[in-house]
Order: sequence, then C-alpha cells, then structure tokens
Amino acid sequence: MTVVVTPYVFQRGGPLLVDEIRDRRPEIDLEHADEDDVLEAVVDAEIVVTGRLPEDVLDAAENLRWVQAISAGTDAYDHDALTDRDVALTTVSGIHARPIGQQVMGYLLHFERRFDRAIAQQRDRTWKRYTGGELGDRTVGIVGVGAIGSQIADYCTAFDARVVGTKRDPTDAPAAVDAVYGPDGLETVLAESDYLVLACPLTEETRGLIDADALATLSDDAVLVNVARGEVVDQSALVDALEADDLGGAALDVFEEEPLPEASPLWDRDDVLVTPHMAGSTPHYWERCADVFVRNYDRFRGGEDLENRVI
Repeated sequence: MTVVVTPYVFQRGGPLLVDEIRDRRPEIDLEHADEDDVLEAVVDAEIVVTGRLPEDVLDAAENLRWVQAISAGTDAYDHDALTDRDVALTTVSGIHARPIGQQVMGYLLHFERRFDRAIAQQRDRTWKRYTGGELGDRTVGIVGVGAIGSQIADYCTAFDARVVGTKRDPTDAPAAVDAVYGPDGLETVLAESDYLVLACPLTEETRGLIDADALATLSDDAVLVNVARGEVVDQSALVDALEADDLGGAALDVFEEEPLPEASPLWDRDDVLVTPHMAGSTPHYWERCADVFVRNYDRFRGGEDLENRVI
C-alpha cells in the first residue's frame, strides 16, 4: 500500500512529517515527492498526505483511495471530484485545539487587561496607570463549539468567564459551555457576548455569517476574535463598524485575502490585533499530524471508519 507525501505541505514541513511517520511505522511504503516528480509519484499511490490537492495531481493519482489532509479545514479540496471517485478525505481536526485555544486566551487578555493601551503608552514613553478588567466579568460567545471551541471554553472556565455558543448539534455540547444553541441561536449569542470567538468551519452556511447586521447586534464595546476563516466575516463591514466605534476591537488571525494587503486599514488600527494565520502553530504540529495519520492508516487497512472523515 503506497503512501505519498506531496510537496504541498506548508512551511516546508514535508520532510519533518515523513520522519515522524517513519519513526512510528518504518514498515509503511512511504515516499516524499517533490514538485518535479509528484505527478509520477502519485500514479500508483493509494494514499496521499497533503496540504492541498491540485487538479492535475488528483487526475494523475489513478489508484487513489484516501487523502489525508494536514489541516482541519477542507475548503481548498474539490469535494465533488473526490466524491465522484469514491476517495475518502480526512483531516487532522483536533490537533489545533491547544495552540489555538491558548492563542485565543492571549487575544482576550490583550483586550481585557488593556495591553493595547500599554503598547501605545510604551511607544510614546508615557507612564500613566490605568485599570484592567477581569474575564470573570465577561461573557465569551463561541461560534462553532467543536474541538477548538470546546478547548477555548475549557480555558475560559479557569478565568470564571461565562461561555455561550452555537453548535450544529447542541445536544452534544461540553460541560464548560454554560448555554449552547443551534445555528439558529446565533443572534442570542451575539447579543450576549462581550467577546465573540469564531471557530467554525468555512461552509456555504458560514460564508459571510458575520455581516453588517450581525456586527450591529454585538454591543459597541464587544471584541470580535476570528480564528476560523477570513471569509466567515464580511471584512468591509467589520472595518466600517470599527471606524464608526460600533465595536470595541478585533483580534484577527485570518482574512479574506492573505497575506493581508499593505493597504488594508486593519494594519493601522490600535483596536485591532493582527496575526499572520499562525494561531494553530506549535512545535508539536508534525508529530500530532503523524499520530492522526498512523491511527487512520491502521483503520484504513482494517476496513474501519476513518477518524475525522469529511468524505
């Protein structure tokens, strides 16, 4: 059973991922392809491990049966083409929960303890004491209480914050969430949130979900946190809300266009914290990817249901 790791692994992590898989299962017939030979390499591959799957690579992989994505989202994959060919698609959903959860807590503390003001005062060499807030006085709303959202909720309990959220199946919510609603309860979550955290996948239902109307439902001092996908938010409406002082601020790790264009007004705002789509980064990324792959490899060989299967 031939496994090919494509060159389409972000941050040139292919060799690291290959090493981690080989450390766990040296007997796997594993090949790491480069840009020049990937089309030839995938011809006989039954399994492909990749960060994306260009059309020409999919076409060349005539014997393909399973694609292991090294991301949680799969909006970059052609679901229809994979479905038509009866090719399974799985993700590494769950391995991002700890780093993204910690990143979100950093965002919340940045605004609650007013580090934005500290940075501005330091820049101006100004010594002026001010009062920080406490997360225990706040309600954190989470749109998408999945693996990442659940981890964020767990971390919030350490600060005594109230947590509300939306989940596709609200009957399966973790105990750390004080109130959970189905997707139709979004307006309630918006109205109650001091911090609104977006942790949902990008789908046709969530694209543009946080539009001008949704932003207007938030309180004027609420802070928007996006660690989902940039397209979940209407970015121009967000800029308008910030410029009108209809929002307390935003912490953004993802954007409609990446890299964020130099001309974007989001760069220059003191009430916006911009990070370069790195919330899921961790020194343990490749070992955790390898763990998910090896578990799924055993399931695949045994004819069992695959973990994190999307298709």
